[in-house]
Amino acid sequence: MQTTASPADIGSEILVSTAFGATPGLAAAELPEPTGPLARWHRAVALGGQGRYAAARADLDVLARTRIDPALRSLVESTRGSLLRQLGGHTAAAAFDGRAAATALAATGPARAEALADALTGLAADALGTGRLALAHRLLARVEPLLSEAPPRAEVRWHWVRAETALAGGAATAALRDARSAVELAAALPSVRHQVKSALLVAAATAATGDTAASAELASQVDSDCREHALLPLRWATAMLRAGVATPAEAAAAGGEAADHAARIQAWGGDFLGPRA
Repeated sequence: MQTTASPADIGSEILVSTAFGATPGLAAAELPEPTGPLARWHRAVALGGQGRYAAARADLDVLARTRIDPALRSLVESTRGSLLRQLGGHTAAAAFDGRAAATALAATGPARAEALADALTGLAADALGTGRLALAHRLLARVEPLLSEAPPRAEVRWHWVRAETALAGGAATAALRDARSAVELAAALPSVRHQVKSALLVAAATAATGDTAASAELASQVDSDCREHALLPLRWATAMLRAGVATPAEAAAAGGEAADHAARIQAWGGDFLGPRA
């Protein structure tokens, strides 16, 4: 006998698809009202991916005042840190990621590995953003044993930060290897956002190897994907990359686009704490 999905179930599926699936660009006005804490976290993740920082923070603030299990509490703190880090606030983000790690240690079951991997990967990215590459490497090493128990997206994120850490250390070949690993893993996931960010890292690592023409071509495709799926923060980052690898005329245009994207992000509550266009 077939059963009809309830409106709550349908709403939750829509939020999961927008946060970690095939429809990351679903308009904010079309996102359903969450029916529980997990659904609210999914909506916060979805809104953050679109660059709607104020709206994402509002959902996270509600969750901060809600009694929830340690694993989800940890994911909420990691997400709060991630939103700050995306805007250049690595030092501020570390406080949230540190709380996320401490909270994850109190979790039990399969969700513990996901929460702890997210928190430690976030801390590694925070360390990288403040120039502490050795600490970033140590934290990433602590994540690796967790990946066999965590969902695949955790390994994609781990490869992202490994690639970024390698880039910061001048190891372009290693960065490209990790970025390509992220692309391969993300291809098996439903998350368009993870696929697009992985492709952006390949473009960045390709530039670091000296092949700016190939990087510009890859970045152009990433920009198209970001536009199609309304991934504004990634589109801003892509424009910044394009401004550095394109021809002079194209670079000037990309710089203007980056400034426009940054202005839109600010209008949606994204207060930059670090460099922008």
